[in-house]
Amino acid sequence: MVQSTPKTLTVDEFITYYGDNERYELIDGELIEMEPTGPHEQVSAFIGRKLNVEIDRQELDYFIPHRCLIKLLGTNTAFRPDVIVLDQTQLINEPLWQQEPVITLPNSIKLIAEVVSTNWQNDYARKAEDYALLGIPEYWIVDYLGIGGREYIGKPKQPTITICTLQEDEYQKNLFQSNEQLVSSIFPNLQLTAQQIFAAGQI
Repeated sequence: MVQSTPKTLTVDEFITYYGDNERYELIDGELIEMEPTGPHEQVSAFIGRKLNVEIDRQELDYFIPHRCLIKLLGTNTAFRPDVIVLDQTQLINEPLWQQEPVITLPNSIKLIAEVVSTNWQNDYARKAEDYALLGIPEYWIVDYLGIGGREYIGKPKQPTITICTLQEDEYQKNLFQSNEQLVSSIFPNLQLTAQQIFAAGQI
């Protein structure tokens, strides 16, 4: 007997069946297949490396896990960020962390970076809204190909990094292009330009 795949999944079902599969995340019970390319992974790795240097230099109790899910409580949504900076001192409060790399509390998260791919609408709209509601203090949208909508990155479209900083319960967005130096509230001494990140996606 062939079992058909259910149309929707709960978060707990998703974690059970797909928690270790980095190709999927869950949005409103719908299984979303992620399609990272090689350059996408290069950009993600470069961002992680640069942020790790800052973490070490400032001797912060932060770290970047190799894999991690964010479970949005009260919803059937679980995001799998490209880069996530966690506060190690807060993990004692995480109910699932000892069993699996799943984060449920906003205090555990300092920064999230999503590298834009073909499903760019999720990064610019859905995730920006959910991350703000969750209380993530800083969210980077790294559009190294400049494929997002013009309402997000301007006209003419070009590679853009949008850094969203939480003010009360909404994000204030600042756009960075070409050789502009990024401004981060979490890493105020970060010496990094948008172009350096874009170049990481080139062979």
